[in-house]
Amino acid sequence: MRLEVFCEDRLGLTRELLDILASRNIDLRGIEIDISGIIYLNCPDIDFETFSELMAEIRRITGVKDVRKIQFMPMERHNTELISLLNNLPDSVLAINLKGSVDMANQSALSLLNKTAEDVIGQQISSLVPSFNFTRWLEGSKSRLRDQVVLDGLDYALEVMPVYITGESKESTLASAMMMIRSVKEAQYLLEEVPLHSNLGFEHFVGVSNRHKALINQAKKLSSLDQPLLIEGETGTGKEMLARACHNRSERGDHPFLVLNCAAIPDDVAETELFGHAPGSFNHELGHKGIFEQADGGTVFLDEIGEMTPHLQIKLLRFLQDGTFRRVGEEHEMHVDVRVIASTRHQLAELAENGGFREDLYYRLNVLTLRIPPLRERPSDIQPLLELFMAKHSNKLGMLKPPMDDELLDQLTQYQWPGNMRQLDNMVLRALTEVQDEPLSVDHFHLPQTEHMSGGNATLNLDGALDDIMKEYESQVLDRLYQSFPSSRKLAKRLNVSHTSIANKLREYGIRKR
Repeated sequence: MRLEVFCEDRLGLTRELLDILASRNIDLRGIEIDISGIIYLNCPDIDFETFSELMAEIRRITGVKDVRKIQFMPMERHNTELISLLNNLPDSVLAINLKGSVDMANQSALSLLNKTAEDVIGQQISSLVPSFNFTRWLEGSKSRLRDQVVLDGLDYALEVMPVYITGESKESTLASAMMMIRSVKEAQYLLEEVPLHSNLGFEHFVGVSNRHKALINQAKKLSSLDQPLLIEGETGTGKEMLARACHNRSERGDHPFLVLNCAAIPDDVAETELFGHAPGSFNHELGHKGIFEQADGGTVFLDEIGEMTPHLQIKLLRFLQDGTFRRVGEEHEMHVDVRVIASTRHQLAELAENGGFREDLYYRLNVLTLRIPPLRERPSDIQPLLELFMAKHSNKLGMLKPPMDDELLDQLTQYQWPGNMRQLDNMVLRALTEVQDEPLSVDHFHLPQTEHMSGGNATLNLDGALDDIMKEYESQVLDRLYQSFPSSRKLAKRLNVSHTSIANKLREYGIRKR
């Protein structure tokens, strides 16, 4: 529960507010005071009757003009918007405290470092960017610094900016540093040159398998329609890339294509991002246009819609019915002409059946559907993709494309590729940074060892009842696959069964990573 109290500048008024909360045993989690005469209080939620009595008692304080409930504390909203902005920047950004530890890293930085937030936050910047000496910079001029660094064999432009805080005495104090990392040499290969709003459509998609050709043919047919489109596919299969191609090929191609990741931002922030808010809401004098309003005439891509909260699902269902919506905090409705393309890595039908997703919204979205097959289901596409990624990254590294070992392609097609094309792309880049004068081989890819169950290799104990024999065989299958898909969720997805079932079986058989 967050309260906004409009009041006069009177000595002791804040103390009276806190005394009321204390008399009702209401914990104060946070307080912010605005010089314009507003006090913000952050307290736990209370029942309606106690809330009504509290509001009335606060209004009786001398000097209080009004009190109302709000969604965010000012700093909460400011920080959430700042984090959302940083995560959508294409450049890698890291915040470094005066001890040289990383306090914040946006999504681009995590992707560049190939680490999770847990691996980066709190780490010394010297361990992540070894060529940058933070202590020397801190002991030196502390001025804006530009330099070049090498990460994983690639050249990057590094920029360090000091962050100063000015106090009431107008004296500036160094508080932290901001580091930005950009690629020095952008790839010149065709795939990298395709602009976001180009008319190329599907011409830059690579694949020779029947599954790939059927997908592209179907996508071309559906791209010209205005009904909602649902794209299903595992992580790394290129769902956003396919959605963008559908948009570019359609009559909406000259209008905006805007993206919202439903799993990346909180529910209340996502609502204002989608629908906007009215003037005066959240202490903003001007209103804010949401994504739907900004994309009028174009396309909105809702990534990972299976993660959308029930509250937003209701609002989205209403919008899909007639294209109308209300800004947050506004009464009158607006109408826009927007096509919605949604993606999910989940089975929405199962989520809807289990109550994890609204059935009426699922049926509204499931009119037009594209399913991107995982790479393991179309091994013949690995060769053209391998050639594409080798050409792209060889150009980026400024090297000639190396020859391939005779057995490389066979071994890559036998691997299951749980991360699909994104994993192949990243592994090709890493392999090219390690190759010297020898041909490119599977050893450069460092693939997890995949063991194939076959009659000659499997050693089964045929003693006992059929149920015991089947359990023995099942445990061997799970044990071998678990080494290539080392988490219960990845293994469940590989075997197309529920995560709970796999977790229980791993626990039952005592299977661990080796």
